[in-house]
Amino acid sequence: MKKENHTLVSEFTFQGFSSFCEHQFTLFIMFFALYILTLAGNIITVTVISLDHHLHTPMYFFLSMLSASEIVYTVIIIPKMLCNLIALSQSISLAGCATQMFFFITLAINNCFLLTAMGYDRYVAICNPLRYTVIMNRRVCIQLVLGACSIGLIVATTQVTSVFRLPFCATKVAHFFCDIRPVMKLSCVDTTVNEILTLLISVLVILVPMGLVFISYILIISTILKIASAEGRKKAFATCASHLTVVIVHYGCASIAYLKPKSENTKDQDQLISVTYTVITPLLNPVVYTLRNKEAKDALLRAIGRKLS
Repeated sequence: MKKENHTLVSEFTFQGFSSFCEHQFTLFIMFFALYILTLAGNIITVTVISLDHHLHTPMYFFLSMLSASEIVYTVIIIPKMLCNLIALSQSISLAGCATQMFFFITLAINNCFLLTAMGYDRYVAICNPLRYTVIMNRRVCIQLVLGACSIGLIVATTQVTSVFRLPFCATKVAHFFCDIRPVMKLSCVDTTVNEILTLLISVLVILVPMGLVFISYILIISTILKIASAEGRKKAFATCASHLTVVIVHYGCASIAYLKPKSENTKDQDQLISVTYTVITPLLNPVVYTLRNKEAKDALLRAIGRKLS
C-alpha cells in the first residue's frame, strides 16, 4: 500500500498584507492608532459602567460584557498582526494558530449572541416596560451572558478540532490571522466536509441571532409607532439607535465574510472585510454607545469630574 506523502508542518507563516508591501509602515501606524483607541474606548466603557451606579442596568451590563469581550478579541489578533507588518515575526506555531483560532471563534460568537441579548433587553424595555425589572433580573442577565459564552466555546471546540485534525502540506496562510478558511486551504486533503460544517455553523451562529434581533426590532418599531407623543417616540427610538447601528455593522460584516461562496472575493477583498470586523467593529461599540447615549456621556463626565476634583 502506497504511503501518502504528507509533509509534517510545525508552523505557519502569515502572508498578511503582502500585496501592500510599500505601505506596510503606513498600515502599521494606522492599525496601531486604531488598536490603542479600541483598547482605551472599551476599557473606559467597562470602567465607567462598573463605577457609576446609574449605569447598573441590564443594558449597560450587557454593554460592559461586550466591551470586555472585544478587549480580549482584539488582543489575540491585532498585536500579532502589527508584529507581522513590521516583520518582527510572521510565523506562528500550529499550537499558537489553534489557540488564536479558538479564542477568535469563541469571542466572535459570544459577541453575536450578546448583541442578541441586548436586542431582547430593548424589546422588553419598550414592549413590556411595567414588567422590565422582573423579566430582566440579574439572574436572567447572567444566564444570557453565560449562554452566549457557552455557545462560543462549544462551536470553537468543534471547529478547531475539525480543522486541526487535517494533514497540512502548505505553510503560507493567505491572511493576517488564523481564520478558518485560510487555514483549511493549507490541507493536503479534500476539505468539502469541513467547508459544509463551517457553512452550517455560520448559518446557525449568524442568521439565527440576526433573525432574533430583527424580530425584536419589528416588535419594537410596531410598539413605538403606537406611542401617542412625538417626544415619546423620539426617546424610544434613541434608546435603540446605538444598538441597531452596531448590529447592522457586526452582522453585515460577519455575513459577507462567512456566508458568501468561498471563491467570490479576492484575497485583498477578504482581508478588507476581516479588517472591518477585527479592527473597526470593536472600536465602533464604545464610540457609538458613548457619543449617541446621554446616560453614558453623563457618566463619563461624572467620572472625569471625580478624577479632577
